[in-house]
Amino acid sequence: MTKTTLGQEIITDNLDLLLEVLPPHLREHLTAQPDLDMLLEVVLDLGRQPEARYPGRVAALSEEPVAADDLDYVVHRVGRFGDDNRAGIERTLHRISAIRNRAGKVIGLTLRVGRSVYGTIDIIRDIVEQGKSILLLGRPGIGKTTKLREVARVLADDFGKRVVVVDTSNEIAGDGDIPHPGIGRARRMQVPRSDLQHRVMIEAVENHMPEVIVIDEIGTEAEALAARTIAERGVQLIATAHGNTLENLLMNPTLEDLVGGIHAVTLSDEEARRRGTQKTVLERKAPPTFDTLIEITEIDRLAIHHDVADAVDRLLRGGAPQAEIRTRNPDGSVEVVSASRAPEDLLEEMELGPEHVFAPRPLGRNQTLRIFPYGVNRGKIERALRDLGLQAEIVRFWEEADAVIALKAHQRRDAQKLKEATAHGIPVYIIRANTQLQILGALRETSRSMHLSVEQGALREARQAIEEVLATSRPAELSPQNAYLRRLQHQLAEKYDLSSESVGIEPRRRVRIFK
Repeated sequence: MTKTTLGQEIITDNLDLLLEVLPPHLREHLTAQPDLDMLLEVVLDLGRQPEARYPGRVAALSEEPVAADDLDYVVHRVGRFGDDNRAGIERTLHRISAIRNRAGKVIGLTLRVGRSVYGTIDIIRDIVEQGKSILLLGRPGIGKTTKLREVARVLADDFGKRVVVVDTSNEIAGDGDIPHPGIGRARRMQVPRSDLQHRVMIEAVENHMPEVIVIDEIGTEAEALAARTIAERGVQLIATAHGNTLENLLMNPTLEDLVGGIHAVTLSDEEARRRGTQKTVLERKAPPTFDTLIEITEIDRLAIHHDVADAVDRLLRGGAPQAEIRTRNPDGSVEVVSASRAPEDLLEEMELGPEHVFAPRPLGRNQTLRIFPYGVNRGKIERALRDLGLQAEIVRFWEEADAVIALKAHQRRDAQKLKEATAHGIPVYIIRANTQLQILGALRETSRSMHLSVEQGALREARQAIEEVLATSRPAELSPQNAYLRRLQHQLAEKYDLSSESVGIEPRRRVRIFK
């Protein structure tokens, strides 16, 4: 099945083969659905109604609950499940994932439709052609693996390079011994167990002389070290990693080496005075493994850090990296929204300092987001909130808001109100037009930034405390945090050979860092 959207050709790979592994009565109901070509996945949970999931809706496939025989029917018709509880259908990109009980018996299945998409890397083709090592970041389901697949095909077929895909979960090149045609002439090396991915990465370089290695989901310290070893041998790396932004990655003690790592440096008195900092500061430890880092914020919107070393150095000095923003328009054309202007530069028209805008007030995971629309259609915002499923409300005064979404025309007309909002630490997001697409994008960015600020703020506080402890040898106590954030703070302290402990009782329990 083929269709074209936004200048991209989407191939649904052998949907009939996925339908064949379903029990006949479920297959009959599914094929009767009017928008079968939009199917995302089929969910089968023991004792519950079977579901077909589409963008924006869920359809029940039967009034009868899923029986054990239904699950067995599927399990016996797909490939072998690996240690990650994933299986596939040979020479397709469909993925079947299992949920097991404590005894190891399958009690749930997710059958996800695999699609090859051509044209997804047009937006970054110029970067791929330069031969740079590229790291892709983004939330699950945003399209990282799809881009990896097409990069492998383009470099192997269009540029004739020797490309090896290290395919741990068979998501890039499909199940079975013969790779899916979506990777073109690239070769594929399968990984017997997920904990052996780093060994297969090194084996690929030592045994098969690749010019390019493509890797999905670098997630351990061993894999990060293997990636550095490969890059130092002059091989182009195209990979994804756990994390949404460069700052997230830099604060991850396990993966920070991918962007150069961080260590504490003691400055001379003269240098400390010149910089206006403490004598002990955190600096980049080594050259980054990857030349370029791409944050996939939306399917058709990317933030590109062309010089990872410079971006990391800016972050460590308390500044904001200058990312290039690229978007794909509805007609398929690519627009460079901001090539060399950092976010703070965009505020020059309003004569605002960056510290007021890019430090949003932390928002708890279950807290309602409060939006103040300035010149933006209220009805469209309400519709966008429903579409996104965001827990948010529209307020009448900017003083009550967590974020402001403003129309650019109103920004020019009355900048004073926005100045006041940003001066009070309320982030302002500017849209060019009152379109549903731009409002959706602004709300996604608002929600992402506000919720990420909780984690980033906790780690930033821990890093500042670490600098203080290293400089003065005096212990430092951090602000109260939940168990998850305290664990991240403990890991960060351990990275710098410092001790830490949790003190106090909930909800005032906090981390204490000391030598």
